Amino acid sequence: MQDVIRNNAHIIKNLTLCSETGTVHHTTDSFGNAFHWFRLGTPRHLTRAAGLLREAGARLCMTTAYNRRHLSEPMQEICYHFELAGVVYNLTVTLNGEWPVVPSITHLFANADWHEREMMELYGVNVTDHPNPRRLFLDEEFDEGILNQAVPLSIMMNGACTTDLWERVLKNREKLS
Repeated sequence: MQDVIRNNAHIIKNLTLCSETGTVHHTTDSFGNAFHWFRLGTPRHLTRAAGLLREAGARLCMTTAYNRRHLSEPMQEICYHFELAGVVYNLTVTLNGEWPVVPSITHLFANADWHEREMMELYGVNVTDHPNPRRLFLDEEFDEGILNQAVPLSIMMNGACTTDLWERVLKNREKLS
């Protein structure tokens, strides 16, 4: 791991400057693949951090959006996964009341277009300055952020709550009719 860090020291140093103190981690999996994890201080640091990775020749592999709660305050987190020379760089941003939007990185990585549109459509993430904010999959009649309202798998798998689930489905169906 030290060799991987040493070979990418300038990138890691610059990404660390965009990150919150004490939130940078380096790990390897059982196959020896290296992963660097950076929690950015605010979403506005994303453009700078993604720009550093683009300049180094990285590619955007995937984004992951998920919901969390912090002291009963709903918040979303988005993790951008980049690959550079066989090493995965993960940049995580937190969206909350103070920072509710994330800037688009489509101007840096063209494939971010679909990733960001999917986050907007399915999770209701507000992506600023996106060049093409049209929906990808769902009909316009569905609310943005439909997955925020989804029933968690643990609840869905519990047979005791299937009646509640179907009542919700039928209630939404009546609204659409």
